[in-house]
Order: sequence, then C-alpha cells, then structure tokens
Amino acid sequence: MKETTIKKKILGKIVIDLEVCKGCGYCISACPNGCISQDDKFNGSGYYPAIFSNAGPCTGCAICAYSCPDIAIEVWREE
Repeated sequence: MKETTIKKKILGKIVIDLEVCKGCGYCISACPNGCISQDDKFNGSGYYPAIFSNAGPCTGCAICAYSCPDIAIEVWREE
C-alpha cells in the first residue's frame, strides 16, 4: 500500500504600520519571496514606507519582521 502525503499550502499575511516605517528597505531585501516593495507615496513623517505588495507567495516566515529595526511589521500564518 502506497502512502500519500497531502501538503497544505501555507499562507502568510503581513501588516506594515505605514506611519512607523521609515522606508529603510531591510524587509524588502530580507523577503525571500519578493512580497514587499517600496510605496510611491510619503507617510506622515515624509518617508516612503514599505508595503505588502505581493501576497501570493507569502508563507508567513516572518523574516521581514525580524529584520525591521522599527518593529513596524506584524506577521500572521495560516495552514
């Protein structure tokens, strides 16, 4: 009898506090799936914040949150 393994797709979601983000780009560089980009609009402090732009490949790994010096990113993960 052959065993079948069913893999569930892991979905991630991140929320970036646009008013706290200073646009350093660390999260953009750290994201292994290219889910984060730089906004083209200023936030209230005059920075171009990072935005969650490509949710499809996000796995919720939280590397972006760990790399953020301003603690502006929250990550959720669903299986």
